[in-house]
Amino acid sequence: MTLTLEELLAFVTVVDSGSITAAAEQLGLTVSGISRALSRLEEKLDTTLLRRTTRRLELTEEGAVMLAHARQILAAADQAEEQMRLRRQKPAGRLRVNAASPFMFHVIVPLVGAFREAYPEISLELNTNDQIIDLLEHRTDVAIRIGPLRDSTLHARPLGTSRIRVVASPAHLKAHGRPRTVADLERHTLIGFTQPETLNRWPLRDAAGAELQIQPAMTASSGETLRQLALAGQGVVCLADYMTDADRRAGDLVQVLPQETIEVRQPIHAVYYLNTQLSARIAVFLDFLSDRLRAMP
Repeated sequence: MTLTLEELLAFVTVVDSGSITAAAEQLGLTVSGISRALSRLEEKLDTTLLRRTTRRLELTEEGAVMLAHARQILAAADQAEEQMRLRRQKPAGRLRVNAASPFMFHVIVPLVGAFREAYPEISLELNTNDQIIDLLEHRTDVAIRIGPLRDSTLHARPLGTSRIRVVASPAHLKAHGRPRTVADLERHTLIGFTQPETLNRWPLRDAAGAELQIQPAMTASSGETLRQLALAGQGVVCLADYMTDADRRAGDLVQVLPQETIEVRQPIHAVYYLNTQLSARIAVFLDFLSDRLRAMP
C-alpha cells in the first residue's frame, strides 16, 4: 500500500472546504478527480473516512484519526520542499497569513506589492478573522495577534507595538462640542468593542485616577467597523494608530483629549506552532512586516 500526497491533499481539502466541489475548485481539479482520489485512499486503507449524504460530508472515527496523520504528512512534505529551496536561497512556496481585518487592510495589504516584488516565488494567501483561530485547523502558517498573548502552545515573535488613541470626526465634534475634560465624554456617543471587554478601557483617567472603563452606547466586533462609524460622525472611538494614522494626517479623524491621554501601546506578535521550523518564507515576511511597524510613530 502506497499513499500519495495527491490523495492526502484531496482528503484534507475536502474536510477543510466542506465539500468535494469546493475542494475541486480550490485545487484546480475536477470533481471526479477528487472523488477518485478519495476512493483510492479509502481502498488502500480499507476503511471509510467520510460518510457522504446528499447534504454534507461527515468524518468517521477512522477519518478523524487519519486527518491528523494526513496534516502531519503534508506539513512534512511542505517543509522538505522548503528546505530544498533554501539551498538555492530562494524563499518560495505558499505562505498562509491570518490577521484581524483592520490589521490586514491597513498594514499588510499596503506591503503586498513591495513584498511580491522582492520575493516573487512566494505565493501569499491572506485570510482575515477578527476572532482567535486554531492555526492547524485553518491551515495557517503564521497569524498576527494584537494585544497580550494567552496561548502557550504557540511560538511568538514580537513585531512591534501600536499606540491607541481616542478619536472622533471633525463633524461629530462640531455637532456635539470638543471635550475639554474626561467627564465631558458623558455628552458624547461612545462606541466600543463587543468583546473582549478589555478593549473598552481607554487611555484616560477616570475620577478615581484609574484607567477609564467606558460603557459604550454602541458596540461592534471589528475595529474597522468602529473606524467607519467614527468617520461617519457617529461617535467617539478608541483605536490603534495603525488604523487611524492616515485618517488623522488627512484631518478626517481628530484626537480627543490629547493632553489627558496616557501612552498605552498594544503589543503586536506573529505566532506559529512551537514545533514549526521557521521557514525562509515566514522569516522574510516577518522581517518585512517588522520593518514597516518600526517605521510607524
